[in-house]
Amino acid sequence: MKRDVFMANEYPQVMTIAGSDSDGSAGMQADLHTFFTRKVYGISVMTACVAGNSYGIHASISLPLDFINQEFADIAADFKVKAAKTGMLADSSLIKNVVQNYKEYDFGPLVVDPVIMTKHGNMLLEESAFETLRELLVPLATVITPNFYESEKLADMKINNDDDLVTAAHKLQQMGAKNVVAKGYHQDSNQTEVRDFVLLESGKSFWLSAPYHHTTHINGTGDSLSACIAAEIAKGTDIEQAIRIAKNYVNTAIWNEIAVGHKFGPINHWAPKSE
Repeated sequence: MKRDVFMANEYPQVMTIAGSDSDGSAGMQADLHTFFTRKVYGISVMTACVAGNSYGIHASISLPLDFINQEFADIAADFKVKAAKTGMLADSSLIKNVVQNYKEYDFGPLVVDPVIMTKHGNMLLEESAFETLRELLVPLATVITPNFYESEKLADMKINNDDDLVTAAHKLQQMGAKNVVAKGYHQDSNQTEVRDFVLLESGKSFWLSAPYHHTTHINGTGDSLSACIAAEIAKGTDIEQAIRIAKNYVNTAIWNEIAVGHKFGPINHWAPKSE
């Protein structure tokens, strides 16, 4: 007997649009780890493959756009994706492809992790790709989660204090992103606290603060934060609570280290308790 279509797609399904990281610490693998521990079903559109380990990345390859189009089409034809998130999108043509497919199909609210710059301030995208991301992808974001340097780049300003981070968040919202999680500076060796600023579509804003944990096991933190937000949205959690849950989830995963890899290791996705 054929199963009822509604019943087949009742379970929360969440999609990641990202590259595959062979060591499992970041990218699509970190997203899927997060989806699993948050008790949602993870679906993926793979955009690239990266060969690497805890010592570094040693090779990468982008997938053909026609293959990526087929991934989107096949997922839309069979599944009911209730929320999605983006990760690293390598170039301008890929960003345009993702935007086109997201507009064509209903994949629910979109969480944009704007993978533009590393947590150390190094540029990951060419300038043309950055402009495409800012002009086409940012306006689609239900939630955007830039790190400190990405907020500076997107808002085209230097961030020197809390007031500057607030200003940058408002600029991102003016670009079209509905809700903004602007992560604070995380690189001071004497740092004892991490403070992120959240600006909601309603106009409400607040700070999320937590103790700073000095460790080399932080691979995948940005991926996991955005993935957790998407997972919670798919389960019906309101945006503010989804952000708060995600922040706590990542903090717990960082504080409870897992002994994997010899150098720059992953966070521990299994430490936080899922509800």
